[in-house]
Amino acid sequence: MKFAPVLTISAALLFLALQTGDARKLRIPLVWFSSARRQLIENGTPRGPFLKRPSNVSSAVAGPVPLVNYLDVQYYGLIGVGTPPQVFKVVFDTGSSNLWVPSSECPSKVPACAIHKKYDHTKSSTYRADGRAFKVTYGSGDVEGFFSSDVIRVGGAYVKDQILGEVTNEGGSAMVAAKFDGIMGLAYPSISVGGVKPVFDNMVSQGVVAKAVFSVYLNRDESSKVGGEILFGGIDEKYYKGNITYASVTRKAYWQFHVDSLSIVDGRADGDYCKKGCQAIADTGTSLITGPVEEVDRLNKELGGILIEAGEYMFDCEALDSLPDIEYKIAGRGFRLTAKDYVIKVKGEGQTMCLSGFSGMDLPGGIWILGDVFIGRFYTVFDREKDRVGFAESA
Repeated sequence: MKFAPVLTISAALLFLALQTGDARKLRIPLVWFSSARRQLIENGTPRGPFLKRPSNVSSAVAGPVPLVNYLDVQYYGLIGVGTPPQVFKVVFDTGSSNLWVPSSECPSKVPACAIHKKYDHTKSSTYRADGRAFKVTYGSGDVEGFFSSDVIRVGGAYVKDQILGEVTNEGGSAMVAAKFDGIMGLAYPSISVGGVKPVFDNMVSQGVVAKAVFSVYLNRDESSKVGGEILFGGIDEKYYKGNITYASVTRKAYWQFHVDSLSIVDGRADGDYCKKGCQAIADTGTSLITGPVEEVDRLNKELGGILIEAGEYMFDCEALDSLPDIEYKIAGRGFRLTAKDYVIKVKGEGQTMCLSGFSGMDLPGGIWILGDVFIGRFYTVFDREKDRVGFAESA
């Protein structure tokens, strides 16, 4: 299988296009690219950072929980930082709350900084110094640097006085392999490192968007020229069909909500997973679906998966049509994933492998992470006005 090349678009044309339509709804086209994990598989190189399970994950909310697949993402969009705007590829990440980009002060001896675009605050007329140090820990590496303040251009609008992280050190092979420059966190302020007000909160308080709502459409068709879209300020009906089902946020940190049950839809194990309900997080910054190690290992084995490496399973590519659906029940409604949704085809080491989209990771409280495998199947609404997450079948 040959994967679609990284899609590119002129930054100038992008910003121009985003100024059309409702001025208080900001559309950001998303670009699909082969994730860092996928690139490592295709090249036959070690992918330890994505397979190691954390042994001491903290339950504190002082900073982002280090997730094992946290930066194994496949979609980015463009934003501008400073005046005039310096354009960066960023992941719009609902699993963290800070904005950061590489700094011009990051030395070239740091591999990740050497290959990514860097923000030079001396070239921005709206830059203001902050100077506080910051550090964010991810499962695949750390980023650290210092805070600064500047104008952020999101779509055709400007967010003033935004505190962002200037990264002067990026660790881990995932950062080197990443096709994006930085991260724009979209979770709640309570997990923002340094107590920084997140970009979306400033968008709301400054009247940049009409509503404290944003929605995400991810196109899982790699042959398409449209990778997806994030819409700040509302919902776009053309990207989903049927009704949106909402679940209340149970903890205002990540976009966390209650899942009624998880089952294999073939009668073998109905309700056997996520017994008596469980907690889940909708996370655009994770490509897979993760859950408690014991449950996910059992799920993969029951689906017929073969263990190939430290918690990673593969399926027989010739038998995908016989794999059953998986159903998450949320707010009383079933959301089904077919094998087409949860099996990831990757060409690597001279063959096509069919990998499971379910990965085991033990987090406090047995939390599941519903990443791009799930969000790509279901249009997702993040509603800060009513503190809820909504899902509908993608069109």
